[in-house]
Amino acid sequence: MNRPPLPDRSHLRMWGALLVRRIPGAGAAATPIEQTPQGLFLLWLGWMGLLVFGAVLMWQHGIWHRLVQADPTGLTLAIVLLFVLCSLWAGHRSWLLGQQWQALHSRTGWAADYLQARHHPDTDNAVLLQVLSDRAHGPHEMAWWFNGIQLKLGLLGKVIGFSILALELGRMDGFDPQQSAQMLKSLTGGLGIALLTTITGLSGNILLGLQLMRIDRFADTLVAEILQRGEAAASRTPTESTHGHWPQHA
Repeated sequence: MNRPPLPDRSHLRMWGALLVRRIPGAGAAATPIEQTPQGLFLLWLGWMGLLVFGAVLMWQHGIWHRLVQADPTGLTLAIVLLFVLCSLWAGHRSWLLGQQWQALHSRTGWAADYLQARHHPDTDNAVLLQVLSDRAHGPHEMAWWFNGIQLKLGLLGKVIGFSILALELGRMDGFDPQQSAQMLKSLTGGLGIALLTTITGLSGNILLGLQLMRIDRFADTLVAEILQRGEAAASRTPTESTHGHWPQHA
């Protein structure tokens, strides 16, 4: 049986999603490992373990201290904090979707709500699909927006850095060998802000986008499985109406 098509989601056209989708395997369907009990959350833990290991190595080599000192605007630190907060949210979302996948096999949670609603009279199945899709993907849109903010903060730092560079160049009335060292330091400071914020924003955008893309693919698989079971249940009971009301949660 072919799985019903899922509705299009505009957030996948954001910059972050477009960048991540070009990475091989990032946009593939949920893997069997992810479909094991809390497999998606365990993969997230493994991914975060690699990132924490890299962060510790950077701390030992003093790279974090240099990044903070080289960026007086604080944009680099803001991008890092935003990345950490969004990554923690991604872990919580991975756990929640894993619970729904386990509930799917025990006929509880979102799956039970959808299957029960299909057997009630006078319900539009398109509305049920929309509600189910919103449950699975709705919270991800804000996460993708924050992911794009990282890239935009990096571009903002680039603009600020080159603006500082242009202002320093505008102050140069002539070449003075005695002031060349100080002038060169001022010029490289603006260039450093531009490069560091851009690299940090782009790196955070890609690393967070990988997490969100896997969560989206898992949510796609979850919704498709629920719809497939709903079609199978409807085909087994052709005399019953496939319309109903979406149940209310307590």
